[in-house]
Amino acid sequence: MRGERGAGEVRSLVRELTLPVLRTLPWRALAAGGGLGLGLAGLLRLYGDSLAGWSALTLLRTAALAHALGLAFLLDDPARHTTAAVPTRRPLRTLLRVALVTPVTVLWWTAVVLLIPSDLRPPVGPVTLEAGAACALALAAGALAIRLTDEPRPGPSVAAALLFTAVVGPLSLPARWALLVFPQDKRWEASHERWGMVLAATVVVWVACLGEPVRRRRLFRRRTGSYVPSGH
Repeated sequence: MRGERGAGEVRSLVRELTLPVLRTLPWRALAAGGGLGLGLAGLLRLYGDSLAGWSALTLLRTAALAHALGLAFLLDDPARHTTAAVPTRRPLRTLLRVALVTPVTVLWWTAVVLLIPSDLRPPVGPVTLEAGAACALALAAGALAIRLTDEPRPGPSVAAALLFTAVVGPLSLPARWALLVFPQDKRWEASHERWGMVLAATVVVWVACLGEPVRRRRLFRRRTGSYVPSGH
C-alpha cells in the first residue's frame, strides 16, 4: 500500500510539474539546433543529384551535432537558486525535462533521415547510434556542469566544450580507434561498437550526476553538522 501511495504521489507531482517545466525548456536553443539540422537535410534533398553519398553521412552527423548543441542548454534555469528551495527532488525535475524533449528529438531525427534521398541515405541504425551518443554526451555534460557548479545557465559553456570535443576529439584518436568513418571503410562496424561504448559511458555519467550539486550538499553538512539527504 505504501508503495502504491508513493507511486501515486509521484504521478500527481509529475502532472503538476509538466506544464511549468514545459514552459521553461530552452525552446529557442532547441529550435536553432533542430532547424539547422533540418536545413542541412533539406539542402541535400534539393541538391542531392550533385552531391556524393558521403555528403549525406556528413550532413547527418552535422545535423546530429547541431541538435546536441541545442540539448546542451536543456538544464539552463535562470531561477535555479530560487527553485532549489522547492520540495521536488532535482532528479525528478531533470528526468521530466528529458522526457518532454525526447519525443521531439525522435520526431526531429525521423524527419531529418527521411529528408535524405533514399539512394544517398547511409545505414540508418549506425548513424542513429552516433546521433544518440552525441545527444547523450550533451545531456551528461550539462548534468555534470549543474552537479559541480552553481551556474544557472551552463549551456553556453557546455555547448562550447561539446563543439570542441566533437571537432578535436576524433582528430586526436589513433586510426585504430577512429569514430568518424564511412560505410565503405572496413572499420565501420568496429567504430560503432565504440560508439555504443561512448553512449553507455555517457548514460552512466548522466545518471551519476542527477543528484544535488556537490557544493550545496557540503553547505548543508556544514550548517547541520551532519549529512541528511536533501529533499530538493
